[in-house]
Amino acid sequence: MTDQNPVFIPGPTNMPDRLRRALQVQTQDHRAPDFVDVFAPVMADTKKVFGSTDGKIVTFPASGTGGWEAAVCNTLSPGDKVLVARYGVFSHKWIDLCQRHGLEVEIVETPWGEGVPVARFAEILTADTGHAIKAVLTTHNETATGVRSDIAAVRRALDGADHPALLFVDCVSSLASMPFDFDGWGVDIAVSGSQKGFMLPTGMAILCVSPKALDAMERAKLPRTFFDFRDMMKANATGGFPYTPPLQLIHGMRESLNMLFEEGLDNVYARHFRLAEGVRRAVAAWGLSLVAKSPELYSDTVSAVYVPEGFDSNALTDHAYRAYKVSFGVGLGQLDGKAFRIGHLGSLTDVMVLSGLATVEMAMADLNYPITLGSGVAAAQEYYRTSRATTLKSAA
Repeated sequence: MTDQNPVFIPGPTNMPDRLRRALQVQTQDHRAPDFVDVFAPVMADTKKVFGSTDGKIVTFPASGTGGWEAAVCNTLSPGDKVLVARYGVFSHKWIDLCQRHGLEVEIVETPWGEGVPVARFAEILTADTGHAIKAVLTTHNETATGVRSDIAAVRRALDGADHPALLFVDCVSSLASMPFDFDGWGVDIAVSGSQKGFMLPTGMAILCVSPKALDAMERAKLPRTFFDFRDMMKANATGGFPYTPPLQLIHGMRESLNMLFEEGLDNVYARHFRLAEGVRRAVAAWGLSLVAKSPELYSDTVSAVYVPEGFDSNALTDHAYRAYKVSFGVGLGQLDGKAFRIGHLGSLTDVMVLSGLATVEMAMADLNYPITLGSGVAAAQEYYRTSRATTLKSAA
């Protein structure tokens, strides 16, 4: 029965039974004329989650990393210059990918726990009067540190410098969990995946692409085959794929979108804030601190928590799993051994989060952490109880 315990990692997330049932479809012919009836509405409705009317949805059988590669190789050419800040593992992976593709990468080193350095970006973009920078790459929600960055501010920096660079955004661990405004923020390519806010298995990279990025595609010289936007969009236009599609995931995506729209996207975002705030209050009650340096940076999908000096966060997550069969996120990169992560996104409720907080509390007590057993749970309980009462009163 232990396989029924929820996971508290920042993805893949817990899968509702409703979505597991939706994935259990018999094989069908993806080249049959009626496949478009299944696929086309999924593409149209996914745009709503990105917050776009003008963008084009492009999907690939891949994880979010495949989506990153597709974004880069479809719009840039060898030797092109890109601007990116390194403030966590996943922003670092953007850098590594671009370097491997032969791009010139201007890196702004940024302390982990901070977000996109907008002011520094503005300085660099303003100084780039020759417009050598072809793209600005950002991570909306840095999963390693639990930091959310201000993408609208990056767009203002670009516009303030009157700079034509493309704006790419990794929203893998934020989309369908936190507000995202593709059109309003002037994003050119946003990259997400099926395994986080959409509550599905890994296997579908999901991108929203602006008309400006599609125009850049016509001039781009980086090689691409599997990830070619042109091949995919040509096949999608008639409801097909240029190769075998992830059929079960497409059916799952249909049901995931139904669930999100039934709850209402604003309610989805409010639920994630509530879950996250309860976790944050528990962390404070334990006397521990978040990696994110200030409240405006706090992620509503994952909290990275420093362990006290002299303790090993990996020992904590290992013990929680071995003793209680519950998974929490390990510290990544610079945070290896120094912090653990509590994922609070996707298919979760107040009650489920309380079970995770109680579990990690027990694990900390087992390992003689300087905490009071029950303190974090009580803080989260009080917040969930009183905030829910306020919400119910205002809705009555």
